[in-house]
Amino acid sequence: MTVAVAAPLRAARALALAVPIVLLGGAYVSQYVFGLHPCEMCWWQRYPHMFAIVFAALAFFWRPVRPLVAVAAVGILASGLIGGFHAGVEYGWWQGMTACTSTPFAAGVDPMDAILNAPVIRCDVAPWTLGGISLAGFNFLISTLGALAVFGLVARSRKVPS
Repeated sequence: MTVAVAAPLRAARALALAVPIVLLGGAYVSQYVFGLHPCEMCWWQRYPHMFAIVFAALAFFWRPVRPLVAVAAVGILASGLIGGFHAGVEYGWWQGMTACTSTPFAAGVDPMDAILNAPVIRCDVAPWTLGGISLAGFNFLISTLGALAVFGLVARSRKVPS
């Protein structure tokens, strides 16, 4: 059973769940359907979205709703800021991490064989862009704007009884 809340908080709650689900879903489609393997900084952007999904989902069933939604928005914003840093590395605006590769191990795979045969995924090279904006850049834009919208709706909901 969903917890009943005022309209602005319902919108904030829905947005706080939709933004990370869509962006994380897009990341997984990019990886598993289109073969765009994530670098280490790409993984860093995924973790706050996972965190946000948990708190936004809890906001549908537990009270108080506002703090749960606000914490989800913090997770979304954190992912966006990491995405902004990553995009800056890709565009050459600043230096990134010195060892930036990602090699997740599959079950039943020899770790040494996986390491020796794994592709090197660099954080300073955008594997895909649209209009000059990389996936990290899109994460920065969408997550930051989404988080700000959620914060605005949460603030607006304080004026409406829930």
